[in-house]
Amino acid sequence: MNMHSKTIDLDAILAELGPVFAERSAKHDADDTFVHQNYSALRERGVFSAQVPTDLGGPGISHREIAAFLRALAGYCPSTALAVSMHQHLVSAAAKNHKDGKPGAALLQKVLAGELVLVSTGANDWLDSGGEAEKVEGGYRINAFKAFASGSPDGDIAITSCAYDCPEDGPSVIHFPLPLKSEGVTMMDDWKTMGMRATGSQTMQFKDVFVPDEAIAMKRPRGPFHPAFAVITTVAMPLVMAVYTGVAEAAAKISVQKATVRPVDDVKAVQLGELENLLATAQMAADSMLEMADDLNFTPTAELASQILVRKSVCANHVILAVEKALEVAGGAAFFRKNGLEQLLRDAHAGQFHPLPEKRQQLFTGRLMAGLSPVQSPFGN
Repeated sequence: MNMHSKTIDLDAILAELGPVFAERSAKHDADDTFVHQNYSALRERGVFSAQVPTDLGGPGISHREIAAFLRALAGYCPSTALAVSMHQHLVSAAAKNHKDGKPGAALLQKVLAGELVLVSTGANDWLDSGGEAEKVEGGYRINAFKAFASGSPDGDIAITSCAYDCPEDGPSVIHFPLPLKSEGVTMMDDWKTMGMRATGSQTMQFKDVFVPDEAIAMKRPRGPFHPAFAVITTVAMPLVMAVYTGVAEAAAKISVQKATVRPVDDVKAVQLGELENLLATAQMAADSMLEMADDLNFTPTAELASQILVRKSVCANHVILAVEKALEVAGGAAFFRKNGLEQLLRDAHAGQFHPLPEKRQQLFTGRLMAGLSPVQSPFGN
């Protein structure tokens, strides 16, 4: 252990900042504004570098611990928690690679040194990626639109990819980090949505952006499942769905408070029991994902990724069902925005769109069960 490692107390940070974030949450939701103040406060307290391992001088907060932090944070401001989860899953992936003797330390050290915010563009890209990469002297020229870039208003580095029609290897994808202050990077300010409105998950445009050869972290065939995604899926989904589980828990808390103001009759008692069953199912799915990730001690496989994705679908569905039931339990009071359930319901519905959406997950899982590759590449590789 590095004796000069940073330390951090996530519980103390939650106790200090959570109520402040909660006061601002509804206004950000109403105004479609990014949580700049929340990000600044979290940066000042070292939350973005919390998972950097102790052997690199970081606090060494575990995957389970950061999931618990995000789950609790969602009870105060779901958008802040979700945006931070997108950064944290990239740090988790780098920490897993570093743990397994693969490249990851350089990125982790940058995050630690500058408390940098990483921005993921992988969810919408998945295996095919998008955009166009042209080989030029010393690197590539990138043109692409990258949607769902959560946290990008305060982001420092995009961890992204681009399709590349390689003359030698055929349809390919190149992966690279891209400083968001690079020439040719434009923020589209188009994040006007039903829920999770304050995550800043706008589209980014890369127009004739130059990426040097030495920045390319990986080149792979376009379309087929790649082992890197077994790592990404296994570390990311437990963190992302921890946020939505926290949303459901917050909704349940409000609804029980509203329901028990008056004497509880048999109908209301049954509704409360239904709510608990739905919430428990979401919680068990979320907890199971964390157990499978095993604090980054897992062996990445397509089969493990499939089981993580199964639980992601179960969790996402039951979060929505639980929050809908919370509205029923609370009764007419739930229809008033001031009580918070309306916002939580809209936020809960975003969970279904994270990769993989349920039908695509079922296809992925079903193909593996049939002894096939988990995806069928449209590019013939």
